[in-house]
Amino acid sequence: MRLGHLLLIFSHNSPLTKLVLGFNNYFCIMIHITLPDGSVREFTEGATAMDVAKSISEGLARKVLAAEVDEVIWDASRPIQKDAKLRLLTWDDLGAKATFWHSSAHLMAEALEDIFPGVKFGIGPAIEHGFYYDIDLGDRTLSEEDLEKIEEKMKSLARTNSAYVRKDVSKSDAIAYFEDKGDQYKLELLEGLDDGSITFYTQGSFTDLCRGPHIPNTGFIKAVKLTNIAGAYWRGNEKNKMLTRIYGITFPNQKELDEYLALLEEAKKRDHRKLGKELELFTFSEKVGSGLPLWLPKGAMLRERLQQFLQKAQMESGYLPVITPHIGSKQLYVTSGHWEKYGKDSFRPITTPQEGEEFMLKPMNCPHHCEIYKSSPRSYKDLPLRLAEFGTVYRYEQSGELHGLTRVRGFTQDDAHLFCMPGQVMDEFKKVIDLVLYVFKSLGFTEYTAQVSLRDKEDRGKYIGSEENWQIAEQAIIDAAVEKGLKYVIEYGEAAFYGPKLDFMVRDALGRKWQLGTIQVDYNLPERFELEYVDNDNSRKRPVMIHRAPFGSMERFIAVLLEHCAGNLPLWLTPLQVKVLPISDKYSEYAHQVAAMLKAADLRPEIDDRNEKIGRKIRDTELMKTPYMLIVGEKEMNENTVSVRKHGEGDKGAVPVATFINDLKVLVNERAL
Repeated sequence: MRLGHLLLIFSHNSPLTKLVLGFNNYFCIMIHITLPDGSVREFTEGATAMDVAKSISEGLARKVLAAEVDEVIWDASRPIQKDAKLRLLTWDDLGAKATFWHSSAHLMAEALEDIFPGVKFGIGPAIEHGFYYDIDLGDRTLSEEDLEKIEEKMKSLARTNSAYVRKDVSKSDAIAYFEDKGDQYKLELLEGLDDGSITFYTQGSFTDLCRGPHIPNTGFIKAVKLTNIAGAYWRGNEKNKMLTRIYGITFPNQKELDEYLALLEEAKKRDHRKLGKELELFTFSEKVGSGLPLWLPKGAMLRERLQQFLQKAQMESGYLPVITPHIGSKQLYVTSGHWEKYGKDSFRPITTPQEGEEFMLKPMNCPHHCEIYKSSPRSYKDLPLRLAEFGTVYRYEQSGELHGLTRVRGFTQDDAHLFCMPGQVMDEFKKVIDLVLYVFKSLGFTEYTAQVSLRDKEDRGKYIGSEENWQIAEQAIIDAAVEKGLKYVIEYGEAAFYGPKLDFMVRDALGRKWQLGTIQVDYNLPERFELEYVDNDNSRKRPVMIHRAPFGSMERFIAVLLEHCAGNLPLWLTPLQVKVLPISDKYSEYAHQVAAMLKAADLRPEIDDRNEKIGRKIRDTELMKTPYMLIVGEKEMNENTVSVRKHGEGDKGAVPVATFINDLKVLVNERAL
């Protein structure tokens, strides 16, 4: 008779039941699971996160999508073989969403294989919002109708509640499987994997090479939308075949999908490429070159205002302006380490008539600033030395990666490098944090998280410098974030190759996350460039270098700002603050007088004296998102007033010109948003 049958005969608390259970546990290996609240529960070896969830409540178990086992995300159904810390992940957790979307990519692949037999698969990861899969359909191209078919098939397959099953596979068996299937992309991926580290995941009729993790079964996926089709070179290499990339997103209910699609529609209206064209800020030209923006007069004015704003704050904080050339000797970047780490992804070196002489388009400003530091002897009395430059740099981005102003080949960084003594690092770092937060506040970015970007825990080969210097720099950043009371997260593997950094991840009005400001601590470049200062005991010592860029790049920052405020730029920043609209030609002279008064007050007006009806002029000005319109006619001219209309709010009534100017000056000076 089985143990379970015995236990049915007796009550749960009977002496015999306790005896049998005790006998059973005696021969089982027990493990201890520590939950986030600190409580510890005992389970039989091989128990799963789902077993733990069920022991807490069936309601919780129905919500669990994955688990964090000793800080690594696992399948909720994967056996746990030793004592571990466990966190159960539901839809509210980012890790669970990533797992959900990765599983959805596999579901889409199953649907594709059913509809298009013989399709070959590249990679299919989760991304910040949803997932994609790179596929090879041979000569076939996908249409919108095809996407609808794939969506319907995904929904049908999801309803089968197929479990995602993990299986360890030998390398030889994995190769045999994909050779038989004829999928060369998976075979190429297998080349870089070690035997004993290979796993397959199967759901329904689809099996994929995958590390996982995955959700328990397809039934959790209730709502599906495939959002886009794009091209992507296999493994990101332009020499490889162009694959078809299908983007999609899924949710555990239709309501959330509907809300997301509404957000997408709003994002289309806010697309900075669309707004840039409508507001006459920037353009691109194929003859100039992909990824090289051309700034139109209004866009140049916007950039100039932003630059003046930060330069003023920097000057007040003791920064000194410098200017460096757009090119530099290749040897400069060999010394800095940039050539070794990024040389293959940079523009090709420029040769000169002098044999062996090579220059590069400047990919970074920091090596130039190191040479400026080195141009004169430095004393401890000179430190900290803060050098700032709006320096344009150039990096080769593949054509498929370019996107408006957010991914370009030439961009201007609001770069500065602070050279200081070790004992000054903490104070300087905190001052830079204050400057970054001042920029965010002035431009209406109120939601942000500080990301402490540290080295990869395992792969140290990606970085330069000593272990000791890295540990000092990493701890300094964490301590500064704590002292400033920042809400921060730690991300391993996101450090720059020469030092850890503090990245500011900003959420815009649509809840999207952008990396903008960055601050980095660097002990390595001063070492590589042999930078020194004379200390108060006459000994020679190395300075520490802090890299910082509150905007990040002017191009990316402006793109994010435009989408954040939907093109309704802050009054103090917008290139055009006021449009003066004469009702007819008879009042054109008065309109020019009003505009002259505004200019004299350092405001930025324009006159619309086209031979158009006033209604048309008002509509056109509204579309240009000009903050204020001043309507002038006979009554206004006779009374020396203007009729004010505010963008998005309509008629505000007539006021004396002087009153309007004074009120506007107050708003500009206060940097009202």
